[in-house]
Amino acid sequence: MLELAVLGLLKEKSMHGYELKKRLDEQLGHFWRISYGSLYPSLKRQAADGTIEISSPQGETSRRKNVYHITPKGEAAFTDMLESGGVNIADRDQFMLRFAFSRYMKPETRKRLLEGRRGYLQERLLAMSASLKRMRDRMDEYSQELMQYGLNETEHDIRWLTDMLAAEESGRGTAKKKKKSSAARERVATRPRRPRSANRTPKGLVDNPTAPRTGLPSAQGKPAGL
Repeated sequence: MLELAVLGLLKEKSMHGYELKKRLDEQLGHFWRISYGSLYPSLKRQAADGTIEISSPQGETSRRKNVYHITPKGEAAFTDMLESGGVNIADRDQFMLRFAFSRYMKPETRKRLLEGRRGYLQERLLAMSASLKRMRDRMDEYSQELMQYGLNETEHDIRWLTDMLAAEESGRGTAKKKKKSSAARERVATRPRRPRSANRTPKGLVDNPTAPRTGLPSAQGKPAGL
């Protein structure tokens, strides 16, 4: 799993080890925590495998100064790992990790991943509901609340997956939404502005010769109204 995450982030840009760890925490830390003790050995193994390469600016040898780059072999390995059907769909972390990089998947692979996870959760929901119904009389109120929380969470995830699949089916994927939004902003930015008229009256001034002109000099040089 860590190899997939590292290659996926390096695919976006090359990074120092510290920045890579920070990105792992920011993008994946809400469901999966990575330590430096596991990250650097993984980087070393991947460098030995040829999926990444390491450069040290100005001869530096510190791990914090090393810059890590994905190689063509790493690009191919990342695609193979992402497209493979070997993911354990019952493992939430494995599902979430692959979903984090689903923009790189083929549409059919992404759909298969979402359908697989939803099917597993639907079966799990039925089993949890049956267990709660069977054991309710033998459980205290706190245990019941805990099981109900699990049911609610599973139902939420099923609805979310169903919405994602509906978006895929209708061709309204996240990437297409972003592309459409970007195109709309670009059209607004390039829309020609209407030129200001040379005869346009500045806002706040009256452009009416018959309107009263209180406080302005009269034709005889006397203040109006005197």
